[in-house]
Amino acid sequence: MDIVITGRHVEVTDRFRRIAEEKLAKVSQLSPTAFRIDVELSHERNPRQSSQCERVEITVRDRGPVIRAEACGQDELSALDIAFGKLLERLRRTSDRKKVHHGRHAPATVRGATANGRASAIAHAGIALAERPVEGLNGTALNGAPVRTPLDDAAEEEDGFAATMDWANLPEGAEALADSPVLIRTKDHPASPMTIDQALYEMELVGHDFFLFVDAACGKPSVVYRRRGWSYGVIRLAVDAEAEAEATA
Repeated sequence: MDIVITGRHVEVTDRFRRIAEEKLAKVSQLSPTAFRIDVELSHERNPRQSSQCERVEITVRDRGPVIRAEACGQDELSALDIAFGKLLERLRRTSDRKKVHHGRHAPATVRGATANGRASAIAHAGIALAERPVEGLNGTALNGAPVRTPLDDAAEEEDGFAATMDWANLPEGAEALADSPVLIRTKDHPASPMTIDQALYEMELVGHDFFLFVDAACGKPSVVYRRRGWSYGVIRLAVDAEAEAEATA
């Protein structure tokens, strides 16, 4: 099994490489057919994100679906530990799914299989739901303190991204629109028809909030996505016949 460790605009230290290789050697126990593991280390240059400035992404390439985990931390080793923990959880889920169940035992559903993973991820992140502020009508907590929303975090990330991005040397496959700090990346995603349950399963393996696929039941391009309350939704594209005929004419 090949372990390839690269740094994206950062230098990979010998210590990080050694520790990562020691940890990832355990992957073969849960995924004997894995033939390659890619580890990418990157650094967030936004000073407002200093507590989560190091990012590690681990990708396991197997005969089946790609399994990926990523995490951010104050230093590269803490990010590696968190990402590796997520990866092991997904590898165990894949291993359990491949087992042959006999008698009254049945394979776990996607919702059942992901419930424990979500609970452990929340516990690992140290999020205590009971300690979260209760938002009032005016966007403030009941104690009067302002409630921070995801829009606030997004605004900070956008400011830092625009200030640090080298617009003269964009990554391959990306382009900027006019003078706007909007980075457009194009990517071709190979797809074969699959069931909704398989799409949910593969979405959870890569840790995304959505997954694009071709629904085997109807043949339409579709996307499964995670909704609030840890439920799922499906969106399908229904192309108008006249519009499709005009586009292909």
